[in-house]
Amino acid sequence: MLKVDHIHTYYGLSHVLFGVSLAVRAGEIVCLLGRNGAGKSTTMRSIMGLTPPREGEVVFQGRSCRGLPPFRRARLGMGYVPDDRRVFADLTVEENLLLGAAGGRPGPWHLDRVYEFFPALKKIDRRRAGFLSGGEQQMLTIARALMTNPDLLLLDEPTEGLAPLVVGQLQEQIGRLREEGLTVLLAEQNLQVALDLSDRGYLLDNGVIHFQGRSEEIRENRELQRRFLAV
Repeated sequence: MLKVDHIHTYYGLSHVLFGVSLAVRAGEIVCLLGRNGAGKSTTMRSIMGLTPPREGEVVFQGRSCRGLPPFRRARLGMGYVPDDRRVFADLTVEENLLLGAAGGRPGPWHLDRVYEFFPALKKIDRRRAGFLSGGEQQMLTIARALMTNPDLLLLDEPTEGLAPLVVGQLQEQIGRLREEGLTVLLAEQNLQVALDLSDRGYLLDNGVIHFQGRSEEIRENRELQRRFLAV
């Protein structure tokens, strides 16, 4: 479904990603692991077109995304959940969700189904997003992305800054997304959550992919964890 082929991404003159390549097959949950600052968010932004790579290519469902702005990629079926959530603070939960559907892409996700998937949001649908807890905002951001009816969901650090109880609840809901037919690329610092959810993983450090393999391989290899994930 997704192929990232040797991308090089810059912020101004700063070279951040150095030939990053990865692939995600339909129906998989694939994790992108690395320390803070390793380049995980930049990889996600590069895929979504928010920080387009200067070299290399992103191919989605057989189509090159070169030159496509983020809204065009969303209409092709990419959904994006940023690490900083980006809710519209002055709008209600329901208004935030309806904005997600504004692109008009057909599919199974609509307001009632999203509320069924995240019942907690239904209870607070009239509350302004700026008054939500961190966990509620994260649910809202994922739900808003689902309202675009994506085929691929890019989840960037969904558990960051959340209480352990909320992390557990969110992990269960992310796991259910595969049952709903979604493919997921998950960037995550929480090693346990990422490996429990994913089929395969990539280890990223200083903008370079150093290892790829089954999640179980990463879980069992303490040396890999020490070299690329330990703080």
